[in-house]
Amino acid sequence: MAPVTRRTSFPKVLIERDSDSEQSSSEEEEILEEEEEEEEVGVSTANEKAEKLDLGSDANRKGKAPITISLKKVCKVCKKPGHEAGFKGATYVDCPMKPCFLCKMPGHTTLTCPHRVSTEHGVVPAPRRKTCKPLDYVFERQLRPSLPSIKPKYVIPDQVNCAVIRYHSRRVTCLEFHPTKNNILLSGDKKGQLGVWDFGKVYEKVVYGNIHSCLVNNMRFNPTNDCMVYSASSDGTISCTDLETGISSSPMNLNPDGWQGPNTWKMLNGMDINSEKGLVLVADSFGFLHMVDMRSNNRSGDAILIHKKGKVVGIHCNPIQPDIFLTCGNDHFARIWDLRQIKAGSSLYDLKHKRVVNSAYFSPISGTKILTTSQDNRLRVWDSIFGNMDSPSREIVHSHDFNRHLTPFKAEWDPKDPSESLAVVGRYISENYNGAALHPIDFIDTSTGQLVAEVMDPNITTISPVNKLHPRDDILATGSSRSLFIWKPKEKSELVEEKDERKIVVCGKAEKKRGKKNGNISDESDDEGFMSKSKKSKTKKTESKLSRFTKDNC
Repeated sequence: MAPVTRRTSFPKVLIERDSDSEQSSSEEEEILEEEEEEEEVGVSTANEKAEKLDLGSDANRKGKAPITISLKKVCKVCKKPGHEAGFKGATYVDCPMKPCFLCKMPGHTTLTCPHRVSTEHGVVPAPRRKTCKPLDYVFERQLRPSLPSIKPKYVIPDQVNCAVIRYHSRRVTCLEFHPTKNNILLSGDKKGQLGVWDFGKVYEKVVYGNIHSCLVNNMRFNPTNDCMVYSASSDGTISCTDLETGISSSPMNLNPDGWQGPNTWKMLNGMDINSEKGLVLVADSFGFLHMVDMRSNNRSGDAILIHKKGKVVGIHCNPIQPDIFLTCGNDHFARIWDLRQIKAGSSLYDLKHKRVVNSAYFSPISGTKILTTSQDNRLRVWDSIFGNMDSPSREIVHSHDFNRHLTPFKAEWDPKDPSESLAVVGRYISENYNGAALHPIDFIDTSTGQLVAEVMDPNITTISPVNKLHPRDDILATGSSRSLFIWKPKEKSELVEEKDERKIVVCGKAEKKRGKKNGNISDESDDEGFMSKSKKSKTKKTESKLSRFTKDNC
């Protein structure tokens, strides 16, 4: 048998490059050196090239197609060459083949979006209600223009006063202030832990790790006992925890048999308390409403279907009439219900949205306004639940369309604002501040759609989706990644800083970031920037102190 010889011919390799791509100076020098070497060698290189061409032609004759390697720039969004999309430094560049990332409208990019230049651009005005009584007509046309619009000046907490870095082992999912103790802040995380932090003393903090086995989605205090807090989790349980002892009980468990697959596993998301009837209202991931009696700590009644498609992510009882409550979910609806006559399909109003509704809240004082946050980058406001509910009074464009590896963004009212117009919400799209990509926290006037203030700190480079305003003091609490931050107005915090520096507590150890190869954003995004800059400032201060000491001694 004749020996089989190995083929020496290989298919031709073609490399495609962008014509616009410029060669660097080092590459040009290498090319010049190669040309000089080729001139010196001369005939030998020409013979070698001829042999290579013959090999390529032999490969083509034998039917082998040439291998093409493309080095052209391709857009990651539409997979087409000629342009790029994504973050370039601290600015986000849109794909020109897709609609604007901010307002979801075609014809422009995020950098040139009119809603980004002027936040109140295109805000839908409130519809004028038709009045039938002559006294109403006289008041609207003659008396109202002469009345001065009395609106208190907004007090914005815009400076970090204290912080706990890496307080939780996973990202923060919810925050809640204590109803009677002004300096106590509760926080839940993705791992199911419950944190209690006294930010007045800063160092007094505790984390209870045996409350839930996964995400804590909501927390509410018992209105009759401020030492007890109810929490709803994605493990399908409601826990009632004593903050003094850390002992918790489980009034309801929707998964008593454990994990039986994703089709049967029930998660609890939205939760609120009806203080008049002493009921905990909680909804699951299948659209059912459950009730727990706080007096007996047991389930009350049967489950009621309130959203047909997907989970119910939010429940809020009206502050004036708790029997009227508001729900929102993945079926693109926010619904108003009456607990006294509730059954499947008995909603009073159905507020339609274009995408998933992250949150829906009644106004904190009168309970007549509604504020919703939707995944279509819109904040919707209804000025009166007694008026026209077919369409919102205003739609405010705001960047919060991102949920992967992040707690959903939720716009919340300021509970201290008597005009019920100020709302706070975190922003997803970063802004370029002196070369750093920062994600501000926005304070928005919902009556006009104007941006009142954007709060940021150059040391906080992570996104801040969880924000809570204090019900009595001018304080903002923020959950960013695994850390907690307390913001106060500059006037007050400057007086504090004259006596003492900002109080920053570091917990745990910095963990290595995962998922770099795959490009994923993990929950382990540490606040390294905050810590590194604070350490630098401390070292500079110690160096200055040492230099002063040496000068005095000399």
